[in-house]
Amino acid sequence: MNDKQLYSAQADVLGTGAAANINKVLKNTYMLLGMTLAFSAATAGVAMALGLSPMTGLVLMLVGFGLLFVVNRMADSAKGLPAIFAFTGVMGAALGPTLNYYVALPGGPAMIMQALGGTALVFFSLSAYALTSRKDFSYLGGFLLTGLIVAIVAMIANIFLAIPALSLTISAAIILIMSGLILFDTSRIISGGETNYIRATVSLYLNIYNLFVHILHLLGAFGGDD
Repeated sequence: MNDKQLYSAQADVLGTGAAANINKVLKNTYMLLGMTLAFSAATAGVAMALGLSPMTGLVLMLVGFGLLFVVNRMADSAKGLPAIFAFTGVMGAALGPTLNYYVALPGGPAMIMQALGGTALVFFSLSAYALTSRKDFSYLGGFLLTGLIVAIVAMIANIFLAIPALSLTISAAIILIMSGLILFDTSRIISGGETNYIRATVSLYLNIYNLFVHILHLLGAFGGDD
């Protein structure tokens, strides 16, 4: 075997190894994502049954943000798994008061199911597109980050302004941003840009969580109950 053939064989081995590693990260990510979403749904159900107050939900949300930093710090160790379940469990419980609010509305349960269905449709459609097309969506990163910062600032401002139209605009913008982030985060995994399945799971989980919350908000508003 000459040098050219040797280098070609080595490149094939490296390419096969990289592809296998990417597939492993993808498999572990989607498996963990499914488990964390199911755990969140369970803790949200418990929070609804306990009738937690909106203030308790806000406190749990703040605790969740704190746990997010813990997950990122522990993602490279064995402690990353219990940390991500603690994070997603608290985030699910924080959603309980919001779900109870919508359940109490006329047609509320159907509205929640529509939001779940819409969230699933958006996530699976965009994930499938990113996986099959293998396009690089890294160019979206700067736009999405800027959009997210603007949306957060607008949300904080609207706490004091309380403008319904602005609230709806923010929700619509966040739905678009989260849709873009699903493409961006999935693209990072299949390109080898994200090799830690715990961090990959957290990113996709947050995309789905925010997508659901803001789709639900829009459905409630256009249903005439918000």
